[in-house]
Amino acid sequence: MSSFLGSVWWMIVSIGVLVTFHEFGHYWVARRCGVRVLRFSVGFGKPLWLRRGRDGTEYVVAAIPLGGYVKMLDEREAEVPPQEAGRAFNRKPVWQRIAIVAAGPLANLLLCVLFLWAMFVIGRPDYAPVVGHADGIAAAAGLHEGDTLLVVGGRATPTWSEAAMALTTAAMDREDVRIEVRTAGGAPADRKLALSRLPADTDERRAVQAMGLTPRHFLLPPVIGRVEPGSAAWGVLAEGDRITAIDASPVDDFADISPLLQAIGGEPAMVEVERDGDRLALEVTPQRRDDGEGGSYWALGVAPAPSQVPDYDAELRVGPWAAVPAAFTESWRLARDSVAMIGRLLTGRASVENVSGPITIARYANASAQLGTAWFLNFLALLSLSLAIINLLPIPVLDGGHLLYYLIELAKGSPLSERAMMAGQYLGLALLAGLMGLAFYNDILQLLR
Repeated sequence: MSSFLGSVWWMIVSIGVLVTFHEFGHYWVARRCGVRVLRFSVGFGKPLWLRRGRDGTEYVVAAIPLGGYVKMLDEREAEVPPQEAGRAFNRKPVWQRIAIVAAGPLANLLLCVLFLWAMFVIGRPDYAPVVGHADGIAAAAGLHEGDTLLVVGGRATPTWSEAAMALTTAAMDREDVRIEVRTAGGAPADRKLALSRLPADTDERRAVQAMGLTPRHFLLPPVIGRVEPGSAAWGVLAEGDRITAIDASPVDDFADISPLLQAIGGEPAMVEVERDGDRLALEVTPQRRDDGEGGSYWALGVAPAPSQVPDYDAELRVGPWAAVPAAFTESWRLARDSVAMIGRLLTGRASVENVSGPITIARYANASAQLGTAWFLNFLALLSLSLAIINLLPIPVLDGGHLLYYLIELAKGSPLSERAMMAGQYLGLALLAGLMGLAFYNDILQLLR
């Protein structure tokens, strides 16, 4: 399946599952409150499939799979027969209307917990949070190759994904963060990353790189993929050679080569390589090259071999019983981080480029599905939680806007006027249109990049 078709397919699956569960929450509570449901629709537009239940409800799968709705009997939308007036939504007590509206987001919260529970039980493969290379702020904090990140800012980091998220969150707030590590020698140690020193224009999506931290699984093996004709290495080194040391200094990553050459300068260097199972020591004299900016550097004239994705070496897994509290704890943490992210967006501490639309969601859905069931469940959990939080925002048109109306009704003892609610609806539509426009703009920008 092509990347495009895969993205479309997995987005339809993801949105379909989450919207169905969301609308079922509204539907189930509405029925329990005695409200007549006229239509339960997954998707908008022309019905592709329609069935009428014994209770008279129309169950629909529509052509545009980007949402859904539950249409209830309501005197504000159409004339209601007198004998049916007691089953109209608008006739129900305000606490029942609040319960019906809140049921959709709450259903998504419950679904988030369920997905995370399944993810913990299945086990999500990942990489160990081991430092591969440290420079800049990370090196100044005392982090070294082989250190394992155990706790970042009070948050346990059993895998690199947890460590990267904790580091990125701290970087967005420009907060110095305490890190508990286990050194390469096995000793426990505390470190403090001075993230307040990050430049103001640091892209938070590349914050980990900006602090000078490279995980072990990002290291590029020092294997030669190409030797440039006429270069210092031409006729001496060969494709497939693995450089193990330069002048007795070990080489673990392709990025280690250049600093060693700059230290040697134009003097002959002894390059140790592994070739076809043999260990060789070959003399090479680096050549000076122009960097195009008025400076120069020393080089061998070799390029790395195409890197392969390393095998996972860690797993996030707990037993079925232990997964229950773990799922609730992780849901709370994700919810707290998501709300904090909205706050950062509103205050300008995070870039609005973090607002994603359907294209980015589709790409992530496809990517997570390719990584396996556990990663896809993790993606669905986060998307379900995001749907719940967005719907709870106090914006008219969304569930949160209706809840705001009902809370005002509780406070003043009577419903808002039709005029006030209509004005709110128009404002909500304008806000929603602006948010969607920003999301599509970011999506297209990402594609162009």
